[in-house]
Amino acid sequence: MKIVCDHNMPMAKEAFATLGDVTVLDGRSITPADVADAEVLAIRSTTKVNRSLLDGSRVRFVGTATIGTDHMDIPHLEERGIRWCSAAGCNANSVSEYLVSALLHLACRHGFELRGRTIGIVGVGNVGRRVAAKAEALGMRALLNDPPRRRAEDTAGEIFVPLARLAAESDIVTFHVPLTKSGVDRTVGMADSAFLASLKPGCILINAARGPVLEGEALLAALASRRVAHAVLDTWEGEPGFRSDLLAAVDIGTPHIAGHSYEGKVMGTVMVYREACAFLGVSPAWSHEPAMPAPPVPRLRCDAAGRPERESLWEIVRAVYDVREDDRLLRAAPPDPAERARYFDKLRKDYPVRREFTCTTVELQGATADLARTVTGIGFALAGPPGAAVTA
Repeated sequence: MKIVCDHNMPMAKEAFATLGDVTVLDGRSITPADVADAEVLAIRSTTKVNRSLLDGSRVRFVGTATIGTDHMDIPHLEERGIRWCSAAGCNANSVSEYLVSALLHLACRHGFELRGRTIGIVGVGNVGRRVAAKAEALGMRALLNDPPRRRAEDTAGEIFVPLARLAAESDIVTFHVPLTKSGVDRTVGMADSAFLASLKPGCILINAARGPVLEGEALLAALASRRVAHAVLDTWEGEPGFRSDLLAAVDIGTPHIAGHSYEGKVMGTVMVYREACAFLGVSPAWSHEPAMPAPPVPRLRCDAAGRPERESLWEIVRAVYDVREDDRLLRAAPPDPAERARYFDKLRKDYPVRREFTCTTVELQGATADLARTVTGIGFALAGPPGAAVTA
């Protein structure tokens, strides 16, 4: 059995070799000829899976190692009886850590504390739930907006709030919605000029969902008027192309890599592999755990005595993931639009290994109990017995 895998899926060759003959290809360059005699296709979001790719092929299973599925023509897959799956939740923790790094950088750069602020989270699925948990660990109040979940779980409105209230009350607004092009829960263009005009003046706006959720022209106007004081964009209208004027206007701009932690990518591979095994009626014969490399920062020390909380947290977080490096690399993009799009793709394709906070143990000195709880709340382990080197 021939299996075609995206080369950007860590350990995919080792995993799928237990099922058949594996061909590893650049996901964006997979052609109909490549999949003509394949039965299993394992991809990421750069591969457009549609009629033109699959017609005449032997493909009977398609798995995407991503949480999003807008690159797949699901009605066509189902019409042809092709089993498909996604890796929902595989990189949710990675995205939440991206938010933590971005917010701590902004807090230190602009001199404010996150504790006591209100964060509005639009879309409370696998990612949004983790963002809420980390925000609360950072001492923030979270307002949640998720109309599908409110209809299903919260008809009394005790958990989820209307978007208008979220916009009016939130110091920070962050999007974690799927790309939905029609219907009552349409998300394309939901952050338009009218929505941005309804935001609390001077707020922070973050889009780490999908580019078309946010209208770039409207954001430029909101930044110019200071309705939005600071913006963080990981996703862009027209990807892999993006507007250089918008990048110049935001505080942090990155090339759609919020979910690109090594653990997130590996779990995408794991989830697709296990679904393929279930489809084929075989037991999984491969495990990722023995192959996981040692983290580059297994342990670090932070002396928090006499320092603002944000500075200690940023010192810890940036030692593991410093969002400024991703921002710096994107700002080095060439001016020509076609070259800029290729550069964006290359940054994603050649993204370096980024490990998650759970791989690092922190030795805190002179820390308050609140800081110690925050450090563990955002995902790090603490060295020593509970309460060691922590003041009241």
